[in-house]
Amino acid sequence: MPAFSWNILADIAEQLQYPFMAHAYAAGIIVAIVAGIVGYFVVLRSLSFAAHALSHVGFAGATGAVVIGVSPVFGLLVFTVGAAVGMGLLGKRLHGRDVAIGIVLAWTLGLGVLFLSLYSGYATEAYALLFGQILGISLRDVYITLVAAAVTLAIVAALYRPLLFASVDAEVAEARGVPVQFLSVAFMVVLALAVSEAVQVVGILLIFALLVTPAAITEHVTARPAKAIGLAIVLALAFTLVGLFISFYVPYPVSFFITTLAFATYLGVRLYDWLARRGRLFHRPAQ
Repeated sequence: MPAFSWNILADIAEQLQYPFMAHAYAAGIIVAIVAGIVGYFVVLRSLSFAAHALSHVGFAGATGAVVIGVSPVFGLLVFTVGAAVGMGLLGKRLHGRDVAIGIVLAWTLGLGVLFLSLYSGYATEAYALLFGQILGISLRDVYITLVAAAVTLAIVAALYRPLLFASVDAEVAEARGVPVQFLSVAFMVVLALAVSEAVQVVGILLIFALLVTPAAITEHVTARPAKAIGLAIVLALAFTLVGLFISFYVPYPVSFFITTLAFATYLGVRLYDWLARRGRLFHRPAQ
């Protein structure tokens, strides 16, 4: 097993000599950038549960694709985009449909289990879908991820201003002529693409680590959209790259380190907020 030398640059150079690590770092950087940007709007629009549901729908699509002998990424994209369009058409009503979404989520996860039982191949494919398999990404996968990320970011860039307006106050935006319904559908499709990309890194069950946690942390740091998005990208990159770096030296899953770093940072920010509020409470100036 490789030894950690405390010379970070030398250690990184050593890791990059291995193609599987170079591919993992490249894919991780791409996915983290997309997750940081898209995740900001997920949190702003209160769509965290919908993002989680899309990941489970994608699991059913991916396992179904494996059964019929096509790429799981194809099934993942077809199912998530289809479900995303349906959720987007619900628009503002989506926020009140947690029960319905939860029922569909449970059913699609069961559907995925059925497809797995029909699959005669190896269980490692299911493990990779559920928990991520970034160290098994090929150069071809990196290129596919890059293309999907470019499409995702191009859509976000084109819709940025009206999407931000509609996310902050949908009713006022609609009154001003902003196509709120169209933006709802378009963003859900963007979210479906982001979920499909992030699955490669953290898997379906741990999608919150990259798509939601960095943006949730930035909510407690700044209210300015540009700064919040920038910070979310930095955090997603830090969690992914540090997680990859650590996993090179210890025999534990990369997704464990990524999710642990994200969770610990979130707890730290919440603790700081709590201590700051208590400090203001107990140190009020005398009237």
